[in-house]
Amino acid sequence: QVLLVESGGGSVQAGGSLRLSCAAIGRFYLSYTMAWFRQAPGKEREGLAAADSDGRTLFADSVKGRFTISQDNAKRTLYLQMNSLKPEDTATYYCAFRPGRLTSRLYTSNEYNDWGQGTQVTVSS
Repeated sequence: QVLLVESGGGSVQAGGSLRLSCAAIGRFYLSYTMAWFRQAPGKEREGLAAADSDGRTLFADSVKGRFTISQDNAKRTLYLQMNSLKPEDTATYYCAFRPGRLTSRLYTSNEYNDWGQGTQVTVSS
């Protein structure tokens, strides 16, 4: 099992930026995928971006060009840089982990083994 600890959420005005961090603690895997999801009240959990142990990344169309994902392998930490934030980006953001590399698509939420506790992002207009 992998414990995921997220940080970096907060409140920001529209057009602003935030960077989320997700530290992975526990069992080590040679190949893995980590991802960011978000869930707004009354909505389904939405996959945003993912990165694997080979450095491949994938993004959902809803965040392409505004969000970037990166990782520090030495620190086992995943980052989500969010720019040009909009009120509709308001949600709880979650980090997720699964063994194995990315394929050609973003994995769905039920394909991830471990989840962080979530961090709230609020964007005001």
